[in-house]
Amino acid sequence: MSQVLYHGRDHWPRRLVATMPVLPILIVAAIVLVDLICGSGMTWLPLLAVGPALAATTNGPRGVLWVGLLAAVLGAILGVRDNAGDRELAVVLAALLAVTLAGSLASALRGRRERVLAAVRSVAEAAQHALLQPVPATVGPFQVAVRYSAAAAEARIGGDLYALVSTPYGVRLIVGDVRGKGLPAVGTAALVLGVFREAAYDEPDLLAVVARIERSLARNLGSDDFVTAVVAGYPREGQLEVVNCGHAPPLLVRDSVVVPVEPDRPAPPLGLRTLSGETPALQVLPFSDGDQLLLYTDGVTEARDHAREFYPLADGLARHTCDEPVRTVSALHDELLSHVGGRLHDDAALLLLRIPHTTATTAPRTTSDTDRVESCSP
Repeated sequence: MSQVLYHGRDHWPRRLVATMPVLPILIVAAIVLVDLICGSGMTWLPLLAVGPALAATTNGPRGVLWVGLLAAVLGAILGVRDNAGDRELAVVLAALLAVTLAGSLASALRGRRERVLAAVRSVAEAAQHALLQPVPATVGPFQVAVRYSAAAAEARIGGDLYALVSTPYGVRLIVGDVRGKGLPAVGTAALVLGVFREAAYDEPDLLAVVARIERSLARNLGSDDFVTAVVAGYPREGQLEVVNCGHAPPLLVRDSVVVPVEPDRPAPPLGLRTLSGETPALQVLPFSDGDQLLLYTDGVTEARDHAREFYPLADGLARHTCDEPVRTVSALHDELLSHVGGRLHDDAALLLLRIPHTTATTAPRTTSDTDRVESCSP
C-alpha cells in the first residue's frame, strides 16, 4: 500500500507540470518584466490579456482561470506601482476578466470537440477492423504484406479495398479503388468486399466471381459510380490467374526484374460493363518460387512531389525488393511518404505476394468455413 501511495505522490508533480500552462505564464512574466524595466505606466498592462487568450488554445478551463488570475493580480500590483488611475486600472482588469471568462468557455468547447473527435476516431477504427481486417503473414503458399493509408487521416479509412481468401479453388484476392471519397466510397468498398468473399468461395471460375461483383454493383451503384479492380487467383501450383477491370497493372518481380502485367484485353471498371458492352478477359501467368506480385491503387502512382513529379513505383520496387515482403512494402511506403512530403492526398494501398523458395506449394485443398482466411488492410 505504501508503495502505491509513493508512486502516486511521485507522479503528481509530473502531471502538474505536464498540464501547467507554461507558455502563457512565460508571456505574462515577460510583459511584467518589460513594464518593470520600462516603467511606462499603463502602456504594457493591456497586453496581459494575451496570457489567458493563449491558454485557451492549449489548456483546459482551469488553466485559463489560473493564468487569468495571475495576470489580474500582477496587473493590479503594477498599476498601483505605476500610479495608474483607478478608472484606467479598472478597465484593464475588466478586460482581463472578460478575456479569461471567454477563454475558459472556448477551452471547454474545444475540449468537448476533441472528445467527440476521439469518439469518432474510435468508431472509424472499429469500422476499419471490421471491414479491413489485419493481414496474416502467410496465406496459402504466399508470403503477404500490405500497407494502407487513407487520405483523410482523421477518418483512417477510405475507398481503397483489398481482400485475400483461401478457397477450395485456391487463394483468391482483390485490390480495388472506389470512385470518390468519404462514406459513400466506404459503403461501396464494403459492398464489393462482401460480394467478393462470398463469390470467391462459391464460384469455381474466376470470371464468374467478377461477374457476381458486376451484377451487384449494377443494382446498387449510380450511373456515374464505378470501381477499378484487379481480381486474381492461384488455382494450381505455378499458375496465377488475373482479371483486370480498368485498374493499374500489377507489377511482377522475377529474377530482380520488374515487369508490369498489362491486360491482354482492356476491360471497363466494375459497374460500367452495361455501358460499354465489353467483358473482362482471364489472363494466365506463370508464377513460381521466388516470384513476387505487387498490387496497388492509383493513390500510389499518382502521388506527386513539390515539383509535380509522380512517384516512380516500378523503380522504387526494383530498389527495395528483397526476400521479406514486409520490409519491401514498408520501404516503399516510407519512400512514398517522403516523396509527397509526409501526407498523401488520396487513399493508397500496397499489397505484395511472394512465393518463398523454401516453401513447397501443393494443389489447393478443400477448406471449411473455419479454415478460410480473409484479410484486408490495417
